[in-house]
Amino acid sequence: MRKIPAALAVLGLVTVGLTGCSLPGSSDCSRPAVSDADVMDLIDVSGEIGEQPDVEIYTPLKASQLAFEDVVVGDGTPITTGTQPVVLDVSLFSGATGELLAESPYDGDLSRVSSVSQFSNFPGFEEALQCATEGSRVAIALSPDDLGEGVAGQAGLDEGDALVAVIDLHKVYLASADGQNQFNSGFGLPSVVRAPDGRPGLIIPDGAPPADLVVQTLKKGTGEEVTGEQPVRVHYTGVVWGENEPFDTTWDSQPAPLTLDAVVPGFAEALEGQTVGSQILAVIPPDQGYGDEAQGSIPAGSTLVFVIDILGVDAVPAE
Repeated sequence: MRKIPAALAVLGLVTVGLTGCSLPGSSDCSRPAVSDADVMDLIDVSGEIGEQPDVEIYTPLKASQLAFEDVVVGDGTPITTGTQPVVLDVSLFSGATGELLAESPYDGDLSRVSSVSQFSNFPGFEEALQCATEGSRVAIALSPDDLGEGVAGQAGLDEGDALVAVIDLHKVYLASADGQNQFNSGFGLPSVVRAPDGRPGLIIPDGAPPADLVVQTLKKGTGEEVTGEQPVRVHYTGVVWGENEPFDTTWDSQPAPLTLDAVVPGFAEALEGQTVGSQILAVIPPDQGYGDEAQGSIPAGSTLVFVIDILGVDAVPAE
């Protein structure tokens, strides 16, 4: 971030406190091009997406409630949950004076992955970006009620003044695997059930686990291939064979960025060569998991069962 260091310190665009909320109405992904024309007509945004926008505001801009407009509409993946990984640029302007308060780098670095819920000082972002799509530029007028405690005062806004944000959505990762369902035959293997938001549950059968690694593609995506050369973003749920409750899941927080050399061999083998949008079932025997050593709540000699949703591949950080 740059521009006006004091404002940056107060506004704190990306915080370390993460939340696991979903956007309201995420099951019905539709949005108006403009939510309140009377307010948004007072904000003029021009310039190329990916570059710091030129913004003119009819000041002082007052806003009694949140308003937004899609200045540019992209055709990529929509944002449907607050925890969904995204790459974005944002500029903040005072509705009282039209002054630029803060801006992100606009350097084209697609490795700067965050999520909407990380912008906890700006809770209005979640509603304003519901179903906004990758490739879009969205202008937002935030009322004082749409800001975190103390933000309006620190930004120099008077009662009723709006804070204006312009957000460019460069990349939006999937919220869950969206590939085509695949037929799998496998007597004696775990079954997978899914909630409406895509969250999987595992039903482990009675009997002994398979002795060898088993990998099944439950959904086949059409996205980028996982090669191991770049981190991959996944949701996963892991269960020890013979247990009912997961020992670990990302679905209660944020999707995980993983490198294949940082996970157990069976997990890495299950992911390599798969495609974004796929959902994978992996049954990992002890010799490709944690072996004869206990790992936290996982007993020694355990067979591990994972359901993995492949949501996207990270860009290599710019040098």
